[in-house]
Amino acid sequence: MCGRYFVDDVVFSEIEKIVPAICADIQKQQAGDIYPSRKALVLTGKGQGLSVEEMLWGFPGYYQKGLLINARAETVLERKTFRDSVLHRRCIIPAGHFYEWDSGKNKATFLRKDGTVLYMAGCYRRFENEDRFVIITTQANDSVSRVHDRMPLILEKDELEAWLYDDHFLNFALNKTPAELEKRQEYEQLSLF
Repeated sequence: MCGRYFVDDVVFSEIEKIVPAICADIQKQQAGDIYPSRKALVLTGKGQGLSVEEMLWGFPGYYQKGLLINARAETVLERKTFRDSVLHRRCIIPAGHFYEWDSGKNKATFLRKDGTVLYMAGCYRRFENEDRFVIITTQANDSVSRVHDRMPLILEKDELEAWLYDDHFLNFALNKTPAELEKRQEYEQLSLF
């Protein structure tokens, strides 16, 4: 599961390299932690080439209760809530890192080992005249599984356009194991056994 992630000037600079024509409002986006229900920058394939937009994180929950912030890669094509979105409205959520909490409620930070931007796979849908996105999660790889059993579906930089435009790539991506990540944690309970 991904319930919070971080963006900073490095992420904004990378977005500007990928999508040079960014409007002034988007350039004013604040760095820091991104929480569900907050607006965030998202890469889409609307129009000719990649574009960047601000979208709200989270689909309204059933009966307007709570938010759906993640969609499971294993079932995203089966669930009515996400199927049309993942087939026709895929997006990419850039981040510097994301957080997970272990069973002892200790926060762990996960980032790329090479320090580059993380590109999380997502999809979006329009609700009440506003586009909203969810992050697609997958089974945690070895670098994350000791903290949590789920993690965002991470795309490589050379997979961004394929994720947005190539329907054949979709099935491959939903079944891939993301690259190993670096974990940083201030406190970690050690076991004597």
